[in-house]
Amino acid sequence: MAALAATVLALGGALGDSGRAPAAAAAASPAVAVDPAAATKRLVSSLQRRLRVDRQDADALTRLGFAYEQRARETGDPSYLVKAEGVLQRSLAITPNSADALIGLGSVALSRHDFRRALRLARRARAPYGSAVLGVVGDALVELGRYGEAFRTFDLLAARKPGVAAYARVSYGRELIGHTGAAIEAMQLALAASAGRPEPTAWTSVQLGKLELARGRLDAAARRFRAALHVFPRYPYALDGLAFTEAAHGRLRSAMTLSRQAVAAAPLPQFVGTLADVYELAGDRGAMHEQYRLVGAIERLLRASGVRTDLETAQFDVDHGLRLGDALRLARRAHRDRPTVDADDVLAWALVRTGRCDEALHFSRRALRLGTRDATKLFHRGMIERCLGHDGAAARWFRRALARNPFFSLRWARIAEEYAR
Repeated sequence: MAALAATVLALGGALGDSGRAPAAAAAASPAVAVDPAAATKRLVSSLQRRLRVDRQDADALTRLGFAYEQRARETGDPSYLVKAEGVLQRSLAITPNSADALIGLGSVALSRHDFRRALRLARRARAPYGSAVLGVVGDALVELGRYGEAFRTFDLLAARKPGVAAYARVSYGRELIGHTGAAIEAMQLALAASAGRPEPTAWTSVQLGKLELARGRLDAAARRFRAALHVFPRYPYALDGLAFTEAAHGRLRSAMTLSRQAVAAAPLPQFVGTLADVYELAGDRGAMHEQYRLVGAIERLLRASGVRTDLETAQFDVDHGLRLGDALRLARRAHRDRPTVDADDVLAWALVRTGRCDEALHFSRRALRLGTRDATKLFHRGMIERCLGHDGAAARWFRRALARNPFFSLRWARIAEEYAR
């Protein structure tokens, strides 16, 4: 699930260089060392006071919407998305076709995984076709599987406004086509461009950690996660990443502590999933199943906040052998809404886990069509070949997965090692 870790918060809204949302972080004072979200909190309070004086202040409503989105990123609390949508809709009612309000609503739609709506909103705001609009358009196109258009949009964004937003998206595009080293180079540029803004700095550090982890470099990944925690203490994405590296090293007590901290900071499904896997490695199956139930409860809350979780829920359930028939139905529905290489892979995984091996092979081939070198996708292909009785081909796919990243999963890497022999 961490591999999908746009998770609740899509790339688009998180890294806008529009001058709106990042303004909160740019206003950092010495207090940020204690509370890196202090500037955002102050901005929210200031805008709320301003709106008590004038409820029709469209500019304040728009800025408050972006500030609420920033709080969603800082806390992982999807209720801020509901608040952001409310004030942005009020702003749009006062100033119809406001580009800023439309971009903000598009970003909320991205965060909720409603990518078609995000694209519609962004295209309403396309004149002038500014950098913030390009970011939302490109992110929506990626998540709709329209990769050629998306990559051209990212290139245009990088040409028009180099910065965190552009470099991060270029990095993601390079990762999708299997160029991990080049993806790291672009994300390092994003990290440099984020200097002085705690949450973007922490976010880009975490992405660098994930890129290092994707090529099996546990220690390098851990250093990136610790760097994120240095600028943003208790940053849940960094805590979760560090918990994974500790578990992969076999340091389960440390992993459990870090994973519990991540869940306490932001009870998101992928963090709870990591904790469940750590409990499984520790042999505590009771605690593991308790986390499974918690994931289900959190997903229901996310759906209540308007977040579409079909793909993530399907992947979690298939990975953990839960309600496989329902998971396959979810995976098919998610694939219709979100025809990406990740959706291809989740559907292939659901199909093979329910014995539909021939159909699974078709979607696995599609999942690898961009040249992506993700070890999880390679492992899934191995499981499909094994299901088809192609033992030699299966062993080769397992070896490829392990060569790419021998720590790709706390649950499945050991199975890959066994089947690769």
